[in-house]
Amino acid sequence: MAYTDIDKPTDYFNTVLYTGNGTDAHAITGVGFSPDFVWLKGRSVAEHHTLNDTVRGANKQLFSNLTYGESTETDRLQSFDSDGFTLGTDVIVNQSSQTFASWNWLAGGTGSSNTDGSITSSVSASTDAGFSIVTYTGTGSSATVGHGLGVAPNVIITKKRNGTVQWNFQNSMRGYNEYMALNTTDTSQSTGGAIISAVSSTTYSCDGNDVVNASSGTYVSYCFAEKKGYSKFGSYSSNNSLDGPFIYTGFKPAFFMTKRSDVANSWVMFDNKRDPHNEINNNFYANTNEAEETGTLNNDLDFLSNGIKIREDNNALNASGGTYIYMAFAESPFVTSGGIPTTAR
Repeated sequence: MAYTDIDKPTDYFNTVLYTGNGTDAHAITGVGFSPDFVWLKGRSVAEHHTLNDTVRGANKQLFSNLTYGESTETDRLQSFDSDGFTLGTDVIVNQSSQTFASWNWLAGGTGSSNTDGSITSSVSASTDAGFSIVTYTGTGSSATVGHGLGVAPNVIITKKRNGTVQWNFQNSMRGYNEYMALNTTDTSQSTGGAIISAVSSTTYSCDGNDVVNASSGTYVSYCFAEKKGYSKFGSYSSNNSLDGPFIYTGFKPAFFMTKRSDVANSWVMFDNKRDPHNEINNNFYANTNEAEETGTLNNDLDFLSNGIKIREDNNALNASGGTYIYMAFAESPFVTSGGIPTTAR
């Protein structure tokens, strides 16, 4: 029997740290593949989270912590390369002597036409990794959009590109009758109607809401489907104890983002490169431009061979009686496809 869908997760996701040099055409290497989705954040400086993908084009930026529409900037991310990406001189991504983090995902290249939905979308998909980048133009009324995954996505993150509206984060953990905004601390809200709903193996449905489907609005969605041994999307209940909950993922995590969903709180981000050894202390907030917090939450959590152990009793991770949703990607599976177990760090 197969124990994992992906033996080498770093073929599909990898975190790369770098130091800015302030010069044009600064090549960042070591990703291990040509990334299709690159998320950049200054560690030592308070700069915006910058999100780029191959479907919209290298020079097209969005910010997870802002409602701004898409901008075209030739001095930020300039190209996607065979082993990474190239940066321009802008201080948001390449300030001299400052440190940065990049999170990199593989999809399926620049994208192709998808006619599975009533709206024709452009889709770059890796069905192996369960990740697709989707762009489309809205109609202002109920419609369906093809996502290219072949299975129903667990998470859909959508942003209007040509307008100043919030990010829309919907997921199977809370149910597609609720939504959250990636750029705010807001609690999970009932849609009232259906913003994104009827998620299937080929399409998802959008109502005419400006956040996902305004007439002539242009949109991008990042769609994630769970893959055994590589990605996990779930929820956990907190106990307000230093002996916090254990979250089983089936792999040693490389990236973990969580948010309390029942009350207002930030989106907290961790990875295995900024903290290569337990405890995992260094974190970002996806909804702010703050520099990296280094240990201010004390011993936040451990990345183990098969999951995550919460070791803090704060509101960000483990409040009394809280409910949290999370996204996690693997460094290595707990058990490989050949039945070989990995070990804890």
